[in-house]
Amino acid sequence: MPVIDPTAWTAMLLGLFAMSAATGALRRPGIWQTLVKEVEDSPALQMISGVAELAAGAAIYLVNPWVPADLLACVMKVIGGLMILEALVVVGFSDIYFHFWLKNLSFMHKGWATVSLLVGLALTVAGALHFG
Repeated sequence: MPVIDPTAWTAMLLGLFAMSAATGALRRPGIWQTLVKEVEDSPALQMISGVAELAAGAAIYLVNPWVPADLLACVMKVIGGLMILEALVVVGFSDIYFHFWLKNLSFMHKGWATVSLLVGLALTVAGALHFG
């Protein structure tokens, strides 16, 4: 039975998601700002967003081993840990956190989308190469 490579899969899937989100943001300028504003205005969406990110971050963190010889596995473990931390901030400090992002997205929209696109591309390529 073949062994599934969780590091390759999590990197590739997260990378594809980041590239898709960035493409949508570049196609429809202001969409991320609208999204963040909607979440900022809704305690229910704040909780749902926090729980979803906590679940995704925990899954990424738990399936990726800390093996210093495997740089991608270590990067994915760190990303999972940061997602967990962000989820806790979203639930506990949403007023401050979303206000910060609304200010940044208003004038740096293309920059954040481009960074997301490049990080997504890097994760997708690294994940694909990790299969080999």
